[in-house]
Amino acid sequence: MSHTAEAKAIRPTAILKPGKPPRRYTLEEYLRREARAKVRHEYFNGLISKVSMATGPHNIVVANITSALVQSFAAQNKSFLVFGSQQLVYLPDLNFSLYPDVLVVAEAPLYWDENEVLLINPVLVVEVLSKSTRVYDRVEKFSEYKTLKSFQEYLLIDPYNCRLESRFREEPDLWRESIVTKMDQNITLKSVGCELQLSDVYRHIKFK
Repeated sequence: MSHTAEAKAIRPTAILKPGKPPRRYTLEEYLRREARAKVRHEYFNGLISKVSMATGPHNIVVANITSALVQSFAAQNKSFLVFGSQQLVYLPDLNFSLYPDVLVVAEAPLYWDENEVLLINPVLVVEVLSKSTRVYDRVEKFSEYKTLKSFQEYLLIDPYNCRLESRFREEPDLWRESIVTKMDQNITLKSVGCELQLSDVYRHIKFK
């Protein structure tokens, strides 16, 4: 993907159809609406955007990475918690509420609300790329997650090609990028001190 295309990354609400101004919701209104909704929505400072439907390969990779992380932490007796794609993360500085594919929290989760819906302290965020949102995930969404002080590492997984990309926060404003592209390689997740085999991440995936 070209740098020009990446520079044009926009969040989903930027492609709302023109016309009368969209209705804006408070965070509390969004949470009440989301609790009753049959499909998931993300929240962008008053604007609501439906989460795109995921493909089979996307869901398989999400399940694989979740299982691999849980097993790795258990084997090392580490007190990290793994959350799936139903867990909302709240970005207080932006007033955004998002559904990452996988999250990891160190020791104990912290929530913005008393109902323990809006998580605010992920250490590791994993996004499995989709064709419709991959540019947003790689560029603008990364900038949004960086507003969280707890956020230390961003893992991007391509479900259609063998490619994992990790961005680790070495200093407050310095991120180190690592990319692996071969099935016999491992990727080291520094934020949680574990190493994953790409063959486990891509188990049951057949590349075209």
